This record gives sequence, structure tokens and C-alpha cells, in this order.
Amino acid sequence: MKVSVVVCVRNEEARLRDCLQSVYANNPDEVILVDGDSTDGTLEIARDFKDIKIIESKNSTLPRDRQIGIDAARNDLIAMIDGDHRLSPVDLGSMINDMKEFQCDIVQSCVIAFHPKGFWSLAANESWELIHNRPGIRNMIGTAPAIYKKQVFNYARFDDNITKTIEDTDFSYRLSKFPEIRLAVGRTKISQYHFADFSTYVKKFKWYGKGDGEFCRKYPRRMPSMMFHLLIRYPVLYPLIAIKKRRFRAIPFFILEGTARFIGAMLYFVKKED
Repeated sequence: MKVSVVVCVRNEEARLRDCLQSVYANNPDEVILVDGDSTDGTLEIARDFKDIKIIESKNSTLPRDRQIGIDAARNDLIAMIDGDHRLSPVDLGSMINDMKEFQCDIVQSCVIAFHPKGFWSLAANESWELIHNRPGIRNMIGTAPAIYKKQVFNYARFDDNITKTIEDTDFSYRLSKFPEIRLAVGRTKISQYHFADFSTYVKKFKWYGKGDGEFCRKYPRRMPSMMFHLLIRYPVLYPLIAIKKRRFRAIPFFILEGTARFIGAMLYFVKKED
């Protein structure tokens, strides 16, 4: 089956070439790169690739750029890949097989660290194995790496009506209103090139927390479940799972993520009140 691959980037000079090489190794029918106003050499690297379709997005947000790429795609299957993803040559075909196996409209791949090194990178890998890399039908999944049937976007879109910071929570929630749309995590495992230290993860999770705050402001009825997620599931329940599975590095990772995201959400609400 023909697949369009959409890669949304901003200032990905350091990681883009390896990402696109891994994408082209899968022989996709079409590759679309949406650049969100990069100021480094991202576009120059992209132009080195034959037949790539480059769209320069001005005044961009990530959700808006995703939809720009989706609207430009000519195929009924669309793979959403980010600049830090590294595909093996069989991954696109494997995701299509996952979609067939689970009879779903969107399938997100499992994620593994690309040559993990350092405590926090290893901890992230263990956390993914515990809570994310579990194939099957889900109510909520992430945006990328994932493959979509284009018809999904007749039900919901990545646009200015979606929360700006973390688009996957909002998008999945909007799709949950349509029982005919099925979401799944597949068996395919795609590598993520992301080596980070403690301070980087704090910054990243606080940014996620801002998205959690945006989501709760937009959907106030979801506030209790979100607070349970950040204050109970991450710092308490997930560490208990990690202890049971003897994945001890994941314990501080879960506690850090829940705490930092809660702080990020609270800072968002404080700033909004000001």
C-alpha cells in the first residue's frame, strides 16, 4: 500500500539527515517535510533529498504544521514521523501490518531508545517498556511515530482549535467521541534518538505540564482524571509496577515526570490568572 510520510521539524539540523535517510530506506511513495520557521540548516539538509516535498510554514504551531502536511498528502495512509525518530527499513510495512492486525484507523508504534546511554536515557527506555510498549486497542495514543488512515481527519483535525502544546491528548479525546474510530499501539518498535540529562527532562516535562493545563482549561470535566494521572498514577502506581517488574531506573523517571508535569500545569494556570 502507498504511504505518505509527514515529517514536521523546527531547527532539527543535528538530527534530520539520519531521520530522513531512515524514512527513505522504507521506500515510501511520498515524503513531505513541513518546516516551522527553522533558523539553522534544517532546510538545506532537507533539500539534499530527492523528490522530497518541502512546505515552509510561517507563524507555525506543531499541530497546525501536522495538519498542513496531512492536507498535502496524496495517499490514504499517512505516517507521522518526527525528526528524532530512526526507522528500520521494514518499519512502515510493519505499522501497516499492525493496522491490519488490530483493525484500527490509527496505530502508534512502540518506542525504544536509540543506543541508550546515561541513567536518564536508560530510565526513559524502561518506562516506555512498562507503560507504553503494550500492543493493543487504546483510548489514548500519541501522535508520532504513528500511521493514520486519512479518513480520520474528517472527524478531527490538528488545527488552531486543538490545544497548542500537547496535541495528542486533545486529538485522541476528540476522536473518542466517535466509537467507529479505533486507536491502537502496534508491535512495531521505532527508535527515538534522544539523549537527555536531568535538567532537560525537567524542562520537557514542565512543557508537557503546560499542555496538561491547556487541556484541563479546555475540558474542565477532565481535570479530576488529569490530576489523578499526574499525582497518583505517575508518582505512585507506575513506580509500584516498576518495582514489581524490577525496572528500578524507571521509578525516579516516573516520579520526575508526574511532579514536573503537575508543576508545569500549575504554572500555566497561575500565569493565565495573571
